[in-house]
Amino acid sequence: MPDTLQVSVGQATDKGVKPLNQDFHAVQIPASPLLESKGIAMALADGISSSSVSQIASATAVQNFLSDYYCTSEAWSVKTSGLKVLAAANSWLYAQTRQSQYRHDMNRGYVCTFSAIVIKSRTLHLFHAGDTRVYQVQGDALEPLTKDHRFYTEENKSYLTRALGMDDQLEIDYRSQSLDTGDTFVLATDGIYEFVDDDFVTETLKEYAGNLDQAAQVILDKARANKSDDNLTIQILRVDQLPAQSKSDVHQQLTELPFPPELDAREEFDGYTILRKIHASPRSHVFLARDNASGVTVILKTPSGELREDTTYLERFLLEEWIARRINSPHVLKPVEHPRKPNYIYLVTEFIEGITLAQWMRDNPRPAIEKVRDIVVQIARGLRAFHRLEMLHQDLKPDNIMIDSEGTVKIIDFGAVRVAGLLEVDNPLDQDGIRGTAQYSAPEYFLGSQGSIASDVYSLGAITYEMLTGRLPYGAEVARISSVKMLQRLSYTPAFNADDPQSIPRWADYALRKCLQPEPHRRYQEADEFVHDLMHPNKGYLQHKRPPLIERNPVQFWQGVSGVLLIIVLILLYRLNNG
Repeated sequence: MPDTLQVSVGQATDKGVKPLNQDFHAVQIPASPLLESKGIAMALADGISSSSVSQIASATAVQNFLSDYYCTSEAWSVKTSGLKVLAAANSWLYAQTRQSQYRHDMNRGYVCTFSAIVIKSRTLHLFHAGDTRVYQVQGDALEPLTKDHRFYTEENKSYLTRALGMDDQLEIDYRSQSLDTGDTFVLATDGIYEFVDDDFVTETLKEYAGNLDQAAQVILDKARANKSDDNLTIQILRVDQLPAQSKSDVHQQLTELPFPPELDAREEFDGYTILRKIHASPRSHVFLARDNASGVTVILKTPSGELREDTTYLERFLLEEWIARRINSPHVLKPVEHPRKPNYIYLVTEFIEGITLAQWMRDNPRPAIEKVRDIVVQIARGLRAFHRLEMLHQDLKPDNIMIDSEGTVKIIDFGAVRVAGLLEVDNPLDQDGIRGTAQYSAPEYFLGSQGSIASDVYSLGAITYEMLTGRLPYGAEVARISSVKMLQRLSYTPAFNADDPQSIPRWADYALRKCLQPEPHRRYQEADEFVHDLMHPNKGYLQHKRPPLIERNPVQFWQGVSGVLLIIVLILLYRLNNG
């Protein structure tokens, strides 16, 4: 099939001179859509010879990795998915040893070395712990992509320093690299690589290029003939075709359904009755509608017909529904299942009977801090749902937050959301680079950074600050940033006002100050951390005295310094002239 990832695979294993084969290996090549969203995975584990149960560890590690990896969220990156799955497998193996008769001797427990590769789109992802090895074929040589985690005390004496099940905390080597058609990778245990040289492996791969299973068996037989003293396992994977889509191909897929016609109130459309237009912009039109079959009131969002030739826009529009269907939170807008097969391109979401946070702020110019905290807590819970799936909202602002009639706060509009798992799919479409509204965007976006969770946290802080003060923390200065020097000049104006009895506590202002730090590494790295400090006095903040003048009013500070220096100069001149 054209334009899909295709590989050839060969595998072979044998117990060799050992009474039991403690190696375990497997490969999984899923069908679409998992092939595109999760890729192809190959894994190899080698049980330690000092343990009589390590074959259980090897089988468990490989089987759990392959089964659990494909159950992780499509929104997660390969790295996050792999590391989480391996951490869980490691915890299980370690617990089995601790609960067994081998709890005082890990070398006899459920321990194994492990290597795996995942091929997703046009990228190789590698996970490794122990002394199994992964090689890439480079001409007539094998380039090792892994480093043995083994310490040699003296000649022929060594011990593993890292493996699955060895410790309650697992440290995994991870790397990624781009792929080309024809790239070939070899995974092998020490029973293979210590007894076969590179030349034989590469020559065998050339000779049996059309049958990699046979190539693997020939290499294994050679190692055994060379007096291999261990279990023998080898895996070979060759990339035969990489996915590649042109913009025209994607455009055709996205426009299989026609654009909807111009809609107006009281019109019938695809089984819905349009009640009224709620919002219109050059990019989309939003309508309140009623499902004629169920009577349920919903929101319909249609794309702008003027952008029907913009492939990137169309992909982003349809991605909103994909994102919404993967987030389950009472504080995030929910999609509505299409009750019928749609005949046009449009999105359907729940109808939230309420007002935007922007309107709420206009109606409540001097809100009590308790009410602000309640809203901020709910926004933070919604953000947490995005961040747990490795998504960044990137356009958090009062117009994208709704408060329903029961006081429940919901984040809406996913047009700028960045999904880590989708960024790994290498295609011509620009899935990154969409920024939010300038007034609420973190400063790093204006310096070309991709942003992070701390960037969403900044937006939450800016909204909180505006609710409490009626203004933005840095005014319009953030949007003018074009250099690190300009970023460092940003000066925070405290939300605390000692002369205002309704002002927030000074310790709460310190929480806001940290949340709105211009440099992302100095901010809270999670929304929950900010919320906690906004609701509970941080001991560190309580110990703070009044901020120094340079922080409260830098201009006044430097004017004072200049004045002092001027006086010193005048005194010195006076002494020189009258000396």
